[in-house]
Amino acid sequence: MSPDRHARTMLPIPDRRAPGLTTYDAKDPDTAYPPIEPLLPPDGAPNVLVVLLDDVGFGAASVFGGPCETPTAERLATGGLRYNRFHTTALCAPTRQALLTGRNHHSVGMGSITETATSAPGNSSLRPNTKAPLATTLKLNGYSTAQFGKCHEVPVWQASPMGPFDAWPSGGGGFETFYGFIGGENNQWDPALYDGTTAIEPPKTAEEGYHLTEDLADHATSWIRQQKALMPDKPFFVYFAPGATHAPHHVPKEWADKYAGKFDDGWDVQRERTYARQQELGVVPADADLTARHDEITAWDDMPDELKPVLARQMEVYAGFLEHTDHQVGRLIDTLEELDILGDTLVYYIIGDNGASAEGTMNGAFNEMANFNGMAAIETPEFMVSKMDDLGTPDSYNHYSVGWAWAMNTPFQWTKQIASHWGGTRNGTIVHWPEGITDHGGLRSQFTHVIDVAPTILEAAGLPEPTMVNGVMQSPMEGTSMAYTFTDADADERHDLQYFEMFANRGIYHRGWSAVTKHRTPWVMVGGDLPAFDDDVWELYDGRTDFSQAHDLAAENPEKLATLQRLWLIEATKYDVIPLDDRTSERLEPTMAGRPTLIRGDSQLLFPGMGRLSENSVVSIKNRSYAVTAEVDVPENGAEGVIIAQGGRFGGWAVYAKDGRAKFAYNVLGIQQFAAVADTPIPAGRHQIRMEFAYDGGGLAKGGDVTLYYDGTVVGAGRVEATQPMVFSADETTDVGYESGTTVTSDYTSRQSRFTGTIHWVQLDAGSDDHDHYIDPEERLRVAMARQ
Repeated sequence: MSPDRHARTMLPIPDRRAPGLTTYDAKDPDTAYPPIEPLLPPDGAPNVLVVLLDDVGFGAASVFGGPCETPTAERLATGGLRYNRFHTTALCAPTRQALLTGRNHHSVGMGSITETATSAPGNSSLRPNTKAPLATTLKLNGYSTAQFGKCHEVPVWQASPMGPFDAWPSGGGGFETFYGFIGGENNQWDPALYDGTTAIEPPKTAEEGYHLTEDLADHATSWIRQQKALMPDKPFFVYFAPGATHAPHHVPKEWADKYAGKFDDGWDVQRERTYARQQELGVVPADADLTARHDEITAWDDMPDELKPVLARQMEVYAGFLEHTDHQVGRLIDTLEELDILGDTLVYYIIGDNGASAEGTMNGAFNEMANFNGMAAIETPEFMVSKMDDLGTPDSYNHYSVGWAWAMNTPFQWTKQIASHWGGTRNGTIVHWPEGITDHGGLRSQFTHVIDVAPTILEAAGLPEPTMVNGVMQSPMEGTSMAYTFTDADADERHDLQYFEMFANRGIYHRGWSAVTKHRTPWVMVGGDLPAFDDDVWELYDGRTDFSQAHDLAAENPEKLATLQRLWLIEATKYDVIPLDDRTSERLEPTMAGRPTLIRGDSQLLFPGMGRLSENSVVSIKNRSYAVTAEVDVPENGAEGVIIAQGGRFGGWAVYAKDGRAKFAYNVLGIQQFAAVADTPIPAGRHQIRMEFAYDGGGLAKGGDVTLYYDGTVVGAGRVEATQPMVFSADETTDVGYESGTTVTSDYTSRQSRFTGTIHWVQLDAGSDDHDHYIDPEERLRVAMARQ
């Protein structure tokens, strides 16, 4: 192996030309220059594939004893290593930023999800430029880099079509190729996709056989083949992060039907079955105990009998979803085998970015947005029964019950968001690298954490941590390479200190011991009394003999507990965890949270063709009166289609033309629809169409009266009995002149939605019942800009 000639601690690697003879004539025999060689990492650097699934608990996948079949994971585990003490942060965006930087999530500003960012350094959602992404380091050392799937690391005020794109994967994230979506989740049947930073539509519809995870696998396998065809000597770094199995749980029916009847005995029985299988496999020690169900989680036997078939179907759909996802990962592994590069590829298969999600209420959800809006009660048991056959289909936006989330985290306590306990943070992980691992099928039980992945990859590639990237001095990575475990199952663990915190659920691990406190319950999103931080009750566990945190020793060993509590505070101070922040609605409102917002004031002027605008890019019309005014040209044969739409099938509103008449539709969670239609068609020529919504007031989610106008004259009226108070959608957007994704109303499809006339402008005015009913076209721009 030849010595590496590059000084790789400063990136980009400086171009340094050796001095020597410069001839006057290129034909001179003394003319000599070294050949141009493409930049490559050191000899022996492997290809790298990191697979990160979403919202999968430790006890879900069959490879770790769960009920959901994962043959690809089992195949990789047979030829690699299983890690049963690998940890995440308890939430998606924090885990992802930690993975991609090798730093703790608060160190890179991602104390929670981007939608709840504040001005505090640990929660700002801004990655400091002193902590460059792993993909950037690998790219600047000669790797080809590509990401496929979910990116939830873009600050919400940077997620519009205007960027800036510093935090986007193919902007400043270090990935030369990106194909996927921005945000926390997406409709698997009709996603909001990006190719790089360009918004695109899915290549086909659900009816034509489209599914997001399959599409991501298609693009990833094609990219890998092309990369090896054109650059066979250059290693790649591929980050495959599907939205699966985050809600909505969408999967072709045949995959869910494979599990028919397998969950009819409920979550308590499933926990027992999974625990027994885990001990049989050896992924849970024989002396580990199955933790008890907390009172906040209802026993299966106490659930309404009429709801149990729906609950069982929720789990059937989820199990099919996870198996389907594992199958798509298998296609990537097959591609590596076909190209004869699997042996030279370091594969991380991280089965979940946090524990299983309990954000679906005890009854589960037909539309998970109901709970995020504090409106879960709208989905009555009778309603859920009526929607049972729709679960998993394009007609649903479903989530399973809290009880199933708890069962999928067997044998641990609690769930996603609860960073204090292993149910929120322990995720089964597989590492496969035939050229670097000889203990095929081995089990590793050293404490490891997602921040360890980046330093492990650098060590495997023979690359140093950079001290400077793009002229900025870098802070050291905070993770510990796992490479020492590859060849020694009994090696002493090197990552022996780690804090945890999420929404004030917090804990500390140190040399086998853990001290933890649960502060809030994730599925209680509205109401509920939170204790003062100092009143939180701490628990103490000795992980050397208690794998599952089943035996609280706080009362028996208060001195040890006090020592670990103090250590948590030291680590929290070191990594910008404090101030602790358990606020909810305040963190969703940008001004109160202290983060930037694109929109200032209560008026916004939009133009035709603008689209893929997230809710953070549009003035909020929730819980107050508002008006929508559009100036349009209507052809002689009348107009059809969308003037402006926000949201989609599972919540939103639209102003559009139907049968030549102006119409307003308001869709509450895909469950209730309200409409107002004009009495007469829109006249041909240039006119203003206006919709005014007079909010009832008196609290959140109230209704209001709708009035429609043509050129200031009333032409129709209607009534909306309820509204969504917090969020319309996590993935649908606002579009002017058309509607992307799913449609707010069945009056049109997205392919029929383009307005057939001409839209000159659309103005949103929120927060006032005092309207002129007509906007002077000459004054519109001045007024709109003055209000922003």
